Amino acid sequence: MNDSWIVRKETKPIFVGDVGVGGSHPISIQSMTNTNTADVQATIGQIEDLQAAGADIVRVSVPDKECAIAFKKIKTAVTIPLVADIHFDYKIALLVADSADCLRINPGNIGKADKVQQIIQAAKDNNVPIRIGVNAGSLEKDLQKKYGEPNSDALVESALRHVEILDRYDFQNFKLSLKASNIKMTVESYRKFSKLLDQPLHLGITEAGSYRAGSVKSSIGLGLLLAEGIGDTIRVSLASDPVDEIKIGWDILKSLNLRSRGIRIIACPSCSRQNFNVIEVVNELERRFEDISDDLEVAIIGCYVNGPGESKAADVGLTGGPSNLLYVDGSPLKKVSNEKLVDTIESQVREKLEKKASDNIIAKG
Repeated sequence: MNDSWIVRKETKPIFVGDVGVGGSHPISIQSMTNTNTADVQATIGQIEDLQAAGADIVRVSVPDKECAIAFKKIKTAVTIPLVADIHFDYKIALLVADSADCLRINPGNIGKADKVQQIIQAAKDNNVPIRIGVNAGSLEKDLQKKYGEPNSDALVESALRHVEILDRYDFQNFKLSLKASNIKMTVESYRKFSKLLDQPLHLGITEAGSYRAGSVKSSIGLGLLLAEGIGDTIRVSLASDPVDEIKIGWDILKSLNLRSRGIRIIACPSCSRQNFNVIEVVNELERRFEDISDDLEVAIIGCYVNGPGESKAADVGLTGGPSNLLYVDGSPLKKVSNEKLVDTIESQVREKLEKKASDNIIAKG
């Protein structure tokens, strides 16, 4: 789904597995496992949960040789593209380069130039991209001394240093991130860097915080950049279940009409005019619709002030009143008692999706 008020910057596309990042490809959503990578089954299980929630890409930490061996096993058991997250030890990158769909490194912390060159050569040989990840919390010591404290200019300078290392070895198959926990610093960094290079950008507010606070910070920071057309893939970094990161990521993109997945519920905030418990109905419907990835809009409005207008505009709508009225495809269908609201709406949504799937089969057939 595209919205004409957002004009994305067209960056040079790369591929993480079969997922295009940059260019005209949809903005992808990713998260990172927090299991012990050496626990193969636990990590596979979490990757599958993330994929079911709508992840396009999953990043896995590979801190040592044991985890590198486990990563190779994990990769053969899943279908979603995996990014191997590697720091300091270039040998780990060489071990997984033939199985990872992307290598996440900081060239600056790998060490001597010949070590970086070996990683770049391994990425070339296996046709996998590299993500350069610059973070305000781990800037080079000389940049800390030069700028006194982390700021957007320091982040951009650090990123350009890493890019220069890749350029030295004629490697252009890469994307970048410039993250801070501070919204202003992050937004300024991406804005500045976006004007300098056309490489794909991975957006994120790093260490954003708890589920609630981190979701708000990420929505503001990523929303500002995405609305300006900046960004090709996103991660919402939360101190929460990684699946929550995917859900919030989708909510951000859906709110900007950049992508759509699953049931989009439009609901009033509820007030004394409501003729049924809007909050309870919406929460229960969200729970029941979690398994649905098809795009459909449902309006749940508690009274007749805005109810008819919103319900007519949705695929399925409910307007509260002395007699609650169910709308389908813009037209009133039937009255529904409070006791049967959730069951009736769920049944109507699933019926519409089944018909849509059947019509698609007939059209193809």
